[in-house]
Amino acid sequence: MKRLLRPLFGHVARRRWVHLILGGALAMPYFLVGTVIVGAVQGSEDVFTTFPLQLASFAVALPLAALTSPFPLTRPMSVAAVRALCGVDGDGLADGPARTRAAKGRCAAWFTLHLGLGGIVSGMTLSLPPFAAVLIVIPVFPGLRDMRRDLLQVLQEPWALALAPVAGAMMLVVLAACAAGCGALLARCAPALLGPGPEDRLAAAEARAADLAVRNRLARELHDSVGHALSAVTLQASAARRVLDSDPEFVREALAAIEDTTRRTVGELDAVLGVLRADDTPGKAPAPTLAADLDGLLRRTRASGAHITVGIEVDSESLPPMISREAYRIVQEGLSNALKHAGAGGQVPITVQLVAAEGQLEITVENPMEAAPAAPGARPGGGHGLRGIADRARLLGGITHAGPVDGVWRLSVRLPMKGPEGPEGREGPEGREGPEGSEGSV
Repeated sequence: MKRLLRPLFGHVARRRWVHLILGGALAMPYFLVGTVIVGAVQGSEDVFTTFPLQLASFAVALPLAALTSPFPLTRPMSVAAVRALCGVDGDGLADGPARTRAAKGRCAAWFTLHLGLGGIVSGMTLSLPPFAAVLIVIPVFPGLRDMRRDLLQVLQEPWALALAPVAGAMMLVVLAACAAGCGALLARCAPALLGPGPEDRLAAAEARAADLAVRNRLARELHDSVGHALSAVTLQASAARRVLDSDPEFVREALAAIEDTTRRTVGELDAVLGVLRADDTPGKAPAPTLAADLDGLLRRTRASGAHITVGIEVDSESLPPMISREAYRIVQEGLSNALKHAGAGGQVPITVQLVAAEGQLEITVENPMEAAPAAPGARPGGGHGLRGIADRARLLGGITHAGPVDGVWRLSVRLPMKGPEGPEGREGPEGREGPEGSEGSV
């Protein structure tokens, strides 16, 4: 029995019934305006007591509701009510006001349908239960038959009086069935009328793409900053431990480099994580650039024992801030990649070249490819360093190549010093990472 009555009186049906009654409440102001219009046209003051005039007033009210539906809060409020009361999956509904003509038309259709069905069900809810209650109890209270003799003369017959409770109960069931059917109809129409249109899906896709771009940028910053710092600190500590007794001066330099590296990395980490804080408060440490910290980067890397040869044929002070910042990260990642293959002693020669030619900044980082034991801080299988470099270069309109060339591992990046040429940048055939590039990533 409960299974049969659940679709009519279950919690889903009850909540949808409440949603319909809310629609009837929203329809009431329009209905009152409709009674004024119908009364003025008919020249009658008995609109509220004449059923045909009430129907005419309701018919006038629905177009008035449709005309006011473009109000910006109509769709957000309707969607909130549907999600809370109709049991509709929220992912199938649009957020925010309707902006296009098609979306406004669908919203108007929903608003009119909700108020129309809500007004009908609300009227039935107000009128049928009292009448049904009278029918159910009238056999027990004969005084009710005397009071309603003018309306219930048929109940004076014994057979009609006996069937009155059944008729009253059936009225309540019919009312519940109408409410459940109208509620199910609204729940079925909600995704079509309140769901996202092409413009909403495009806006959501753009928002997701922007969020993904921010996440990828943060991941690159964390990888390049923290990854390089950990690799350098590990090699510096390893080198200092080996010469602790024989070369105290080198140990002091290594410890000073470790202190400087960790302090700067903590500041950069705070700046990156500041973007993720709830209050969106940016960190205090500015992003490093070639002009600000290239010498410090080279000094801290040399403290691990690496032999770095640098050739600079560009005025780093004249570079655009974005190019200078991304070029710094590319050099940093190139050094980290070389340190991975430094071996246990960390004694690897590294060549860094920065050249400005034909409006482009060419960055080259080379290190030998002789077989050597893995560095203490190296991670098995590599990481995502070269992929991050390729992403940075592509977003600036540059190209990247990484792989073995004449017995050395060469990372070559070219960046246009005027920024990207288009929203997606450009990438030549040699700029795509192949299997060689993946093997050398950190």
